[in-house]
Formats: sequence, structure tokens, C-alpha cells
Amino acid sequence: MKILNGTALAKKIKSVLAIEIEYLVNKHKRAPKLSIILVGEDPASTSYVKSKKKSCNEIGILCDLNILPFSTSQQELLALIQSLNKDPEVDGILVQLPLPKHIDQQVVLQTINYKKDVDGLHPMNVGLMNVSDEAIIPCTPKGILSLLRAEDISITGKHCVIIGRSNLVGKPMAQLMLRENASVTVCHSKTRDLPYLTRQGEILIIAIGQPNLVNADMLKEGAVVIDVGINSVDGKLVGDIYNSIDVTNIEKKAAAISPVPGGVGPMTIASLLENVVEIYKRRCVG
Repeated sequence: MKILNGTALAKKIKSVLAIEIEYLVNKHKRAPKLSIILVGEDPASTSYVKSKKKSCNEIGILCDLNILPFSTSQQELLALIQSLNKDPEVDGILVQLPLPKHIDQQVVLQTINYKKDVDGLHPMNVGLMNVSDEAIIPCTPKGILSLLRAEDISITGKHCVIIGRSNLVGKPMAQLMLRENASVTVCHSKTRDLPYLTRQGEILIIAIGQPNLVNADMLKEGAVVIDVGINSVDGKLVGDIYNSIDVTNIEKKAAAISPVPGGVGPMTIASLLENVVEIYKRRCVG
């Protein structure tokens, strides 16, 4: 079984980006800039945004971290976003999710200028992904596709089964795989006979946030398994396919699998950096 090493590939992508950014800064006299907004002090979200800021700084992207109190009103948050929309020095805007319950997430995402939407969640980018190459692609699906391509895993004609239909991963992943000429099945909490469908997946992508969801009996022989889940089990970080009893059989049956940690996670960050640089280049040229 092959381990799909997202950590190694992300390192290569960041190295290439660092060289490109140095060239772009010399040409355009300013560095790409990302503004991140975090509302509240959720430990996981705080850790994520600090990791994103660190990755930006490592390759020459300027990154402002705007940490707002949990009590911040929706109008106050929207006002900050509008100011960043108008700031010519800000290329990308990222609002860390989830938001406090008193703030409407969809209103916030729609307020971000879609041309600065590094997460690719604005309705305009969602629509553009279906009809053109101009869309900003959500970071996790983009990272998964990059990982598959880097490992020379053929997608055309394959049956791709996706477990999870979130706007962040499942839905955009389905669109990307259709664009790559795969046949796609999307499964979710209301799906009947999940094992029957997962056994058909030549490429199985699991993004549900539920450990031990899939065991070896649910895999097609020789399947490529992409594990997007991040869960804590007995103090250990694991994915959705992790199973302390069945892990050996899973490894025997799958042709390739992305580990947790070290698989999709690093690729998500690398794709975020790619999106920032891509937006910067579009703005500098246009």
C-alpha cells in the first residue's frame, strides 16, 4: 500500500511559491497579502489561524491576523470585511469558520469580495467552478486533487465515491472530480446501504468527521482512499477511516491512502497559499 504523503508535497509547493513570490515582489514592488479574521478564542480555530499565518510568513506572504472578541456583532464583522474589500493592499480575505451562532455565516461569506475570497466559498466562486476556470477553488478539494495528480493517480473514468456533502469539502470535491471526468457518487447521513456504495469506489474520499466510519469490508480491492477527517481518539489525532482493530486489513486492501496527520491537512494549507498568490497575480495584472 502506498502512503500519500501530503507533508512532503506541501513542502515542495511552498518552496516553489517562495521563489515565485520573490520574483513577483521585485516586479510589482509589494508582497501578496492575506487578512485573516477570527471571531472568538476557540482553541482549534486559534491553532489553525496561527498555522496559516506561520505558513504565509515562511514563504513571503504578508498576513494580518484580526482577532475579534466572541461578542463581536454581525454588523461589526461585516464592517471590517468591507474595509478589507476596499483595501488595495489586501489580496485575500479569510474568515475562520465556524462563527459564533449569533452571526449568519452565509451573510458573512457573501460580503467578502469574491475576487478576494481565498476559501472559494462565495456563491460567485461556487457558480464559476461549474462553468469556467476563473473560480477560486476551495482549499481542501484543491489540495486533494493536487495530491492525486502528484502521485499519478488516474481519475478519468474512475468511480469516485465521496462521503460527506459539506460546502467546504464534499460538494466542491464532487464538482472537481466531475471536471476530471470521474463518475461521482456523493453519500451522506441519509444514504441507504452505505457499504454497498463504498465498495464501488475506486477513489473513496471520506470527509464526515466521524472516526471508525469505514472498515476494510467497506472498501473496494485496490481503492485509493483519501481521508479528510480530523478526530481525537484517546488523545490521538486520527482520520475518519481509522480503526484500531481493522487498520491492518484496511492497509492490505487499499492501493493507497492519505494518512492523518500528514495527508490532506498540509495540502489544504499549501492550496491556501497558492490561492493567495493566484489572486495577487490576477490583481497585479488586471
